[in-house]
Formats: sequence, structure tokens, C-alpha cells
Amino acid sequence: MRALRIAAWAEAVSLVILLVNLLTTHTKAVATIVGPLHGMAYLVVVATTLLARTDASPSARWFAVVPGIGGLLAMWRDQTSRPAR
Repeated sequence: MRALRIAAWAEAVSLVILLVNLLTTHTKAVATIVGPLHGMAYLVVVATTLLARTDASPSARWFAVVPGIGGLLAMWRDQTSRPAR
């Protein structure tokens, strides 16, 4: 769960950085550095949800493949689908 949380936040933050860069200065260096980090965070989110989380709900697995915010959606769905203790 910790790896999913870290990767989901990295995916969301890197997306914000890329969009802000696109809308403002459009610096190629930022896109060159942050773009691959965003892609790797996305792959980690998908792999973590699909492979490591065997108790993840099917909807959380589908949410994980949504680019950009899928990791946060999968974490939210996984938390809401668990019964209260």
C-alpha cells in the first residue's frame, strides 16, 4: 500500500508540473526530466495495483489505469471498499 501511495502522489504531482510547464514557459528541460518520471510513476501505479494488491477491488484495478490521477482514484476506491473496523 505504501508503494502505491508514493507512486500515486508522484504521478499526480508530476502531471501538475508538466501541465504548469506546458501552460507557462514550456521549457524543454522540465518536460525531458519530469516526463519519464511521470511515465514511470504511472507504470508503478498500474503494476502495484494489478499485481501486488491481490485484495484490491476490481474497480480499483480499473481506476489504476486512468492516466494522471488513476493512482489516487485507486487508493480512494480501495479505502472505500474495505469494511469499517
